[in-house]
Amino acid sequence: MPAIPARRATLVLCRPSVEVLGRLPEVKIATPWWQDAGPVVDAVRESFGIDVALLRLLESQRKHPPGGWVTYLAEVRAELPPGVAAQLEPANVVLDEQPLRHPYARPGGPDADLAWAETALAEAGLVRGGAARQIRTWNLSRIWQLPLAGGSSAWLKVVPPFFAHEGAMLALLNAGDAPVPHLIARDGPRLLLADVSGEDRYDAPPAELLRMVFALVHLQAAWAGRDAELLATGMPDWRSPRLAEAISGLVASEGATLADDTRSSLDRFVDALPARFAAVDACGVPTTFVHGDFHPGNVRGDGGSLQVLLDWGDCGLGNPLLDLPAFLRGSPPSHAGRIWDAWTGAWLRREPSSDPARAAALLAPVAAARQALIYSRFVANIEPAERRYHDLDVPRWLKRTAQLVDRETLA
Repeated sequence: MPAIPARRATLVLCRPSVEVLGRLPEVKIATPWWQDAGPVVDAVRESFGIDVALLRLLESQRKHPPGGWVTYLAEVRAELPPGVAAQLEPANVVLDEQPLRHPYARPGGPDADLAWAETALAEAGLVRGGAARQIRTWNLSRIWQLPLAGGSSAWLKVVPPFFAHEGAMLALLNAGDAPVPHLIARDGPRLLLADVSGEDRYDAPPAELLRMVFALVHLQAAWAGRDAELLATGMPDWRSPRLAEAISGLVASEGATLADDTRSSLDRFVDALPARFAAVDACGVPTTFVHGDFHPGNVRGDGGSLQVLLDWGDCGLGNPLLDLPAFLRGSPPSHAGRIWDAWTGAWLRREPSSDPARAAALLAPVAAARQALIYSRFVANIEPAERRYHDLDVPRWLKRTAQLVDRETLA
């Protein structure tokens, strides 16, 4: 795997009033991931002695993340020290309006979001204990850490409209005491979440991975048959008819951009979708919520019994075995067989007359096609400058779908 290039950033500074002040000199950033706002804020404070709030990506040297030279639009509230003002170069940037721009990516957006969070904290009887720290900013979310008196933190997460059902889903799950973040308050795309102790479990050992599987299956089984309640959150409908229709439409719209062999395989896949979904449905695994992005890094815990399932913006209604491929990709390949057996076995115990192993096998290319759908929705609903986060993902996942279909043919 090629080395990830370092990230170097320049910031175009503006006021909440939209006045453009100029461009700061370049700084080297500690992490390569474009959406990691915290290291950028830290580098600018260390180099120039000023506090900024990142709004959005403006330009990048590379056509896709991570690393390389990037330019962000950043907001400043205080007056710039004379020494910093003297270093600004003309920005040559027009802050045009984009119909798909998220409110949090506009000047004034951070102030509005933080003001809402302050009110929500006060209403919950929580007292701030320090300055807000920006952690992440990109087209899928803006995340702030809000220190509280006593040493804990709350987290402000602001999401785009296509993830706005995350708050409603968390509210449902909180009511059932599920192992998910505690929702302090919500307001459409704004979520105020309680802190979750531990760390993201990317490198969890096999026994812990299996506990994650059982936790998700237990929760999904509890919501089986409650389609109306789940759809009322605004989550997408990935049940067989809707998902088949959406996949067919995506293949038709993207076909001209794909290699002939990939398109041929996808055409065969689409033609056989009705029969494939009929076979999946006949396997008897009940419809429930699909987490949508379930992998060990989206579980936070202490390596022991504590496990909290994070990031519910990608959830939808469908066959729960659609979550299996993502978890396998995020786990060591040597554990794949144990995870597969544990996952399908857990559903078999829940539904003794079902055939979850066959359903999972049939759904493997469907899960890849669903990933392509997800990314196509991102691209269609974000402004042009930020599409480079995801431009390569739609063809990548369609190619992956075709590969899985071809593998079935050869088997």
